[in-house]
Amino acid sequence: VQLQAYGGGLVQAGGSLKLSCAASGRPVRKYHMGWFRQAPGEEREFVAAITQTGATTYYADSVKGRFLISRDNAKNTVWLQMHNLKPDDTAVYYCAADRSDLFRIHHNSQSGYDYWGHGTLVTVSS
Repeated sequence: VQLQAYGGGLVQAGGSLKLSCAASGRPVRKYHMGWFRQAPGEEREFVAAITQTGATTYYADSVKGRFLISRDNAKNTVWLQMHNLKPDDTAVYYCAADRSDLFRIHHNSQSGYDYWGHGTLVTVSS
């Protein structure tokens, strides 16, 4: 599966932005999906994840209550709705796909994901 994240941009602190991840090549319904981000000079970190059917979602503590991950398998798309953005949210955001049955265990680990898209840059100004 090929993944393409888009929707990044420049937003003021307190604003909102919605990222999209479009899948092609194989149906996205076959995969659990995750969002990660990497700030300048930092390691890539987990943001949010969602199971194949969308029944279960996971969030990093730093974004819980502000970000919402969702998916529409019929549209082969996963979204990350971000509210109340902070300067610390500035990063390149990546979407990733996971085929594993162990997703519930390793959903927040980069090594658990099989496919990655190119990132989209989110910049939050103070």
